[in-house]
Amino acid sequence: MRVFLIVIDSFGIGEMPDAAKFGDVGSDTYGNICREVGVSLPVLVSLGLNNIDGVAKRYPNGKEILPVPNPRAAYGRLQEKTFAKDTTAGHYEIAGLVLEHPYRIYKKFPPDVVADLERKAKTHFLGNEAASGTEIIQRLGPEHLRTGYPILYTSQDSVLQIAADTSVIPLERLYEICEAARGVMVGERAVGRVIARPFIHENGKFIRTEDRKDYALEPPGKTMLDTLTEDGVCVVSVGKISDIFCGRGIAESHHTGNNAEGLQVLQSLADSLAEGFVFVNLVDTDMLYGHRNNAKGYAAALEEIDVALPRILTKLRENDVFIITADHGCDPTTESTDHSREYVPLLISGKRINPIDLGTLNGFDHIAKFVCALFGVGTDANIFQKIMRR
Repeated sequence: MRVFLIVIDSFGIGEMPDAAKFGDVGSDTYGNICREVGVSLPVLVSLGLNNIDGVAKRYPNGKEILPVPNPRAAYGRLQEKTFAKDTTAGHYEIAGLVLEHPYRIYKKFPPDVVADLERKAKTHFLGNEAASGTEIIQRLGPEHLRTGYPILYTSQDSVLQIAADTSVIPLERLYEICEAARGVMVGERAVGRVIARPFIHENGKFIRTEDRKDYALEPPGKTMLDTLTEDGVCVVSVGKISDIFCGRGIAESHHTGNNAEGLQVLQSLADSLAEGFVFVNLVDTDMLYGHRNNAKGYAAALEEIDVALPRILTKLRENDVFIITADHGCDPTTESTDHSREYVPLLISGKRINPIDLGTLNGFDHIAKFVCALFGVGTDANIFQKIMRR
């Protein structure tokens, strides 16, 4: 048996009840993209995307999101338990680890932290503020070229990000700086991720490259990746999954530069993998378009995924299961450039799956329980008993 779990990064489907506490009232990544620019997702819609609680809508401008009569997958929406809206917390919870105390969020880093960062990394820093990554490199890029100092910034998520032009600070040196920063940001200072953000400059503009690298903390508890590995299941990661989990519980890792590469690897695994669990993150929706408030680009990235899905779904074997979800929202139509506190979709397809409405489920960790039950290392009456054909 093979189980494929695809996380469409930041593909939220509407604000959660506590969205106001995060400044995210009105956020609806999928719905607002449909309203503002339109998006065609015939495969995802056929699986039941538009049938999920709260998704179907009619807008005053004539745009509409309509359910289909007979969805091909089991469908529902998930509400995050962890009081957070970041990549690390979302993926941990998908993998069964709910954080009681989410990692710290900074508006700027305190003087003592900056002093330790500069001492360990052996460099001064520019910036030290909460900012959009694409905006801050445009604003501070010229000073960075002049001084040679990397740009330090954060966001409304638990991250410390360091950006540098690779003609000024070579990629390996940027990674060394980030490794040093990871060593500083632990304990009471801990952030979920330290992220290297390399960029280049062309024709007066500063442009991110695909050589981003994440430095996460090792998960503070057991995840389904550990459980599956201990039971002899081959766990394969695609995209930034290995970075998020520090490689723990992963037998084979495929790092990718973009969604096109990730989808190609996924298709290849669907062709060749004998058995095991494949955990995929498709990041372009979030990294390239959500954070840059580019609704058209986000829609195009979703359509790219939708077009690729049939090539993968047709390769599913009798006992295979294919799951699609997300880790948070990142509504590109709002003023914010940060993640948004939203419900995420859950679509489960396969020849043994009953295509039923799962409603609204509390906790991304329902996915971990379901996956473990599929491999016989746990039970989950909430999903497994409902949708599996005998």
